[in-house]
Amino acid sequence: MAAAFVGRVAFFAISMVLLSSFATATDFVVGDNDGWKLDYNYTKWAQDKVFHVGDVLVFKYNNDSHNVLKVNATSFKDCVTSDPLETFRSGHDWISLQSPGKKWYICGIAGHCADHQMKLVINVLADGPAPAPTSSSHSLVSSLAVMVAAAMIGVAAIFA
Repeated sequence: MAAAFVGRVAFFAISMVLLSSFATATDFVVGDNDGWKLDYNYTKWAQDKVFHVGDVLVFKYNNDSHNVLKVNATSFKDCVTSDPLETFRSGHDWISLQSPGKKWYICGIAGHCADHQMKLVINVLADGPAPAPTSSSHSLVSSLAVMVAAAMIGVAAIFA
């Protein structure tokens, strides 16, 4: 009976660790350490990244100088700022990617999109696990899951 209990606890612990690594979304800081700024190649930044529903774009910028507009394809192409789908102004915007397909973002300050390439387009995939995040929050969750699993196995071994 004790062996069956230990087996169940071990299976549960291993399952938790595996599921935590597959079910976690990724936070993408746009521009990495450079953030959202003038004269940065956001096409190059995005080219090696895979975005999934549930991931988050994090735009970091000086909100006295910039903003973020979510726009459609035409507004993106022509840098039209007059009719955005959404406007963000905090300087630290967290934008959850909630549906698949192309997403377009530009800076709405005059000249920043057209003259300084403050524009980002991404393609969001519907299914499949997000790649392992690089954020410290994922590392903490994974570490806690491993510690809980180890503690459960230890407790099960004591009562076996």
